[in-house]
Amino acid sequence: MFKNQPAGLYVLALANTGERFGYYTMLAIFLLFLQAKFGLDSTVSGQIYAGFLALVYFMPLIGGWVADKWSFSKCVVTGLAVMFAGYMVMAIPTDIRSTTSLVILCAALVLIACGTGLFKGNLQVMVGDLYNEARYSGQRDAAFSLFYMAINIGSMFAPMAATAMCNLAMKAQGLTYAASLPAICNAYLDGAENGAELITTAADHGMNAGTDLAAFATNYISTLSAGYSYAFAIACGSLIVSFLIYFLGRRTYAHILTDKKQPGAAKAVAESGPELTPTQTKQRVVALLLVFAVVIFFWMVFHQNGATLTEFAKSCTSPEASGWTRIGFNVWALLSIAVGVYAAFNLFQSKGTLSRVISVAIIGLVGWALWYFYSVTPDPLTGIQPQEYQQFNPFYVVALTPFSLAFFGWLAKRKSEPSAPRKIGYGMIMAAVAYGVMLVGSLAITGTSAS
Repeated sequence: MFKNQPAGLYVLALANTGERFGYYTMLAIFLLFLQAKFGLDSTVSGQIYAGFLALVYFMPLIGGWVADKWSFSKCVVTGLAVMFAGYMVMAIPTDIRSTTSLVILCAALVLIACGTGLFKGNLQVMVGDLYNEARYSGQRDAAFSLFYMAINIGSMFAPMAATAMCNLAMKAQGLTYAASLPAICNAYLDGAENGAELITTAADHGMNAGTDLAAFATNYISTLSAGYSYAFAIACGSLIVSFLIYFLGRRTYAHILTDKKQPGAAKAVAESGPELTPTQTKQRVVALLLVFAVVIFFWMVFHQNGATLTEFAKSCTSPEASGWTRIGFNVWALLSIAVGVYAAFNLFQSKGTLSRVISVAIIGLVGWALWYFYSVTPDPLTGIQPQEYQQFNPFYVVALTPFSLAFFGWLAKRKSEPSAPRKIGYGMIMAAVAYGVMLVGSLAITGTSAS
């Protein structure tokens, strides 16, 4: 899986991991941030969330056009800078429940979308260009599986970072998080006569007897919003790390850069292959549009993770876990499981004795780590926040990637590996089954809020 891969893959993948960590740190709490800071209901906040994602997925078209006129590398660096500006604007605390603050937020979202359009697609093109050489051409599919796995490593840690920043801000004010409190506080400030509900809900989350309700509601929302702003600052830091990785590892992918004014680079571009005929171009565009028609529904479903599923976690899921399930909310435990999976695969695939001994040692260490996390985690684990559920999807991607590569590798040896479009189709079916499970599990739920 890791053999016969160019060094540039690891540099570009790690640069993308840092950027995706920041992006998914922001996205993990974005819906909750809108609802808490601006008092928006799930419908309006969901529309803003959807509009932002639509812009994120549209802007790579512009980014690709700019790269054709400019260069991939310059677009990548510029994209990082533009995204940094957007996250920085979001990280600066502004007034809660303010129209001006909402306008500033929308401007920041435009910057992030534009930066993503310049960065994401062009970086992936650079990864593909690494495999234009004949010696690497057979590793292209495995490379993108590894690249996507690296993205999910970043997104797996994102909810933990967002939660840590939220808890840091809340603890400083003697408060604790309750999923239902932001809406109750905003409703009270809007004039709803729900003072008794506010007192009952807030009693266990930092409100002292005799506290002015309006002051508490304002302080609670401000503090929670500040915690979310801290998380956006984490995203800024992740972009700095991404830039450093990209810049310091430049020599590993320098041969594919088209902005280097060297005869060798120009010659490599000229010899990359014959120009397509109009008929071939049309066929490829049609094929691309057909793939678009399929994957657009997959990404529509995938991003329910930060919208509908987060809303479900907030309103219909208990903030407690007991037994072995509680260690699933410790991202380090999840990482240990993933490391154990890779060590197990290496154990069976390696031919060297030393490599097998190391794999056995890692598996033993993983077993000890899981027992340690189980022992030190309180039972039941309380105070689980809605965004923490978002770490499971990337964990499954990271942990199951070796199984996927091994399965399709086995099919390839038997000359039975399905085509990329067919694999996409299988993925769509599995996503449909997953939401079928959610549907069945939701039938008996009345939607009572978890506190």
